[in-house]
Amino acid sequence: MNITKSVRKKFKELFNEEPLLIRSPGRVNLIGEHTDYNMGFVLPAAIDKAIYFAIAPRSDDQCKLYAADMNDNYQFSVDNLQFSKKQWPNYLMGVVDQLNKRGYKTKGFNCVFGGDIPLGAGLSSSAALEAGLAFALNDIFNLGIDKLSLVKLSQKAENEFVGVNCGIMDQYINIFGERRNALRIDCRSLEYEYFPFDYKNISIVLFNTNVSRSLASSEYNQRRRECSEGVEKIKKEFPQIQSLRDVSIDLLTGYKNKLNPVIYRRCKYVVEENSRLLNACDALKVHDLKTFGSLMYQTHEGLSKDFEVSCKELDFLVELTKDNPEVYGSRMMGGGFGGCTINLIENNAIETVSKTITKMYKQKFNLEAKTYVTNISGGTSIVMIKENATI
Repeated sequence: MNITKSVRKKFKELFNEEPLLIRSPGRVNLIGEHTDYNMGFVLPAAIDKAIYFAIAPRSDDQCKLYAADMNDNYQFSVDNLQFSKKQWPNYLMGVVDQLNKRGYKTKGFNCVFGGDIPLGAGLSSSAALEAGLAFALNDIFNLGIDKLSLVKLSQKAENEFVGVNCGIMDQYINIFGERRNALRIDCRSLEYEYFPFDYKNISIVLFNTNVSRSLASSEYNQRRRECSEGVEKIKKEFPQIQSLRDVSIDLLTGYKNKLNPVIYRRCKYVVEENSRLLNACDALKVHDLKTFGSLMYQTHEGLSKDFEVSCKELDFLVELTKDNPEVYGSRMMGGGFGGCTINLIENNAIETVSKTITKMYKQKFNLEAKTYVTNISGGTSIVMIKENATI
């Protein structure tokens, strides 16, 4: 039984009514890492792994949640939100909290959810929970909230209720994702543009280092401070500079001897990454995946050497793919210090490449490199179920 049908079946068992069914996808970021908080560009895509919601409104103020994958439940009142030690309910209560703060009056609801987004792989299951529920509540209570506002309130749910200072990319791609397209988001203006990513012979393959990202949080904050320090130094002479988005490589090069060497390298990576992303989008326009892949390798080099957020396990996995004509590109994805590499691999070579990589990774680090094969899908949407057909 597929996930949609199993979630619906469980909902009917628990609540004895027919639910609305919602699919809320995970995401990958093809290129553009650590550029979001520097007001630059990112290029994510929604993927075919998702969280599925079965949901229906109630006539009282009670919200009853059932997490199918964990066989766990939670209940709360719309008007009495308390942070939960269980953690997972907080992502959902955060959405209700944002609706309350914006003056949207909703009643309670019954909800069952489950999915196949791998946890801890950096595919943004948290944004799938938040944006998926926001989309669902908007529908069942006829709130009339536009798509960009759904994105913003989902991000705020994680910032304010969950307490994670995430950027807007994950929630944005969740709502705005389109099949066969990557989405370029301008993190300064929040404007967006779609770019074709439709290759029947290519899949997006993730290799999970299974390394704990214990440094990711503290080093992430440190990188933000280092980038800000570079901007403040340049701003003294050029007041119009508001972020690294405004800095050209020529301008930055002129500051090489005026900046701390570490600060210079951090800024250099971000400025070059924004340029790489724009070039990558130009490559997608003409279906030049080889150029796109070479830019991914350049991104990894910058993340490893200049931004210093990689680790020996990530570097090893990327290095293993080089000089393989069936692998178009590879890089670390996400905050760094662990997590996954993202790879563009020809479908007929995925099994061979995966076997080789997992074998050599095991020999080198005595760790399993879990493989996830994904493809680009649409954003959050209502699922229409047919009784006698698979979805």
